[in-house]
Amino acid sequence: MNYNSTMKVAGLGQCSLDYIALLERYPVEDTKEEATKLLIQGGGPVATALVSLARLGVRTEFTGVVSDDDAGSLIIKGLKDEGVGVRNIKVRKGGASQTAFIVVNGRTGSRTILWKRPTVTPLKSTEVNAEFLKGADFLLLDGLMKDASLKAGRLAGKLGVPVMLDAGKVRDGMLELARLSDYIVASEEFARNLKLSPKDALSYLAASSPRAVTITLGKKGSVTWQNGKVFTQKAFRVKAVDTTGAGDVFHGGYIYGVLQKWDIRKTVEFASAFAALKCRKPGGRAGIPTLNETLRFIKR
Repeated sequence: MNYNSTMKVAGLGQCSLDYIALLERYPVEDTKEEATKLLIQGGGPVATALVSLARLGVRTEFTGVVSDDDAGSLIIKGLKDEGVGVRNIKVRKGGASQTAFIVVNGRTGSRTILWKRPTVTPLKSTEVNAEFLKGADFLLLDGLMKDASLKAGRLAGKLGVPVMLDAGKVRDGMLELARLSDYIVASEEFARNLKLSPKDALSYLAASSPRAVTITLGKKGSVTWQNGKVFTQKAFRVKAVDTTGAGDVFHGGYIYGVLQKWDIRKTVEFASAFAALKCRKPGGRAGIPTLNETLRFIKR
């Protein structure tokens, strides 16, 4: 991998092996439907975000858990092939790694994800130490492994490493983790879990004084808070083949903008374009664009 950046991003969270079925239309219950394509790709929110950063030339290091099964081997290989550091992945024996089966509606590009978390022990807080963050300029967390995520977030705070939380849904410990984070990028589902509108969720999450908060709204774009001001970003229009991983790629693009010291509007615009371009190909990673491709797309 030829890196064009001296920056390094560490990530702790989910990694998955995704089995993807592309269909001409979403199936009716209790019927059979022939797939137009069947694919296997690596997935997982933090893992895919780090792959997207690696495609942009940023050095990355992933920490998570797999088992010593075939899925675990393929997950690690997929990350290594993209240039993501894997030396901190814990391989536990005798279980099953995280897998997902994803059904993609060929008419809309929307996806339905059925997933199973690893059967092996999650990452323990005692397995997270400052060595993981050595040389890191940024930390990305998804909060699935509560104790390990909180330990990493606190360590990052002590070391002065900015933290982004990928808040997909409200889980145990997620709000505590949000209070430790410098940047919070949450889904519309997260806002619904809080029983709040996206703009009210922005205010709620901004109470802990992060540097910025963004709520992603799918086809409707996103809404962002910074320093008491709120702005919206429309979604870029593309012919969407598959939206799997779009949010993960958005996080990667967002972190890239922060590392470049862009203002928040340019950062969110870049993340939006970066994620939109990903949707032109099936799977969470195949369509991740280059930096130049994304910048040209924004200009057009």
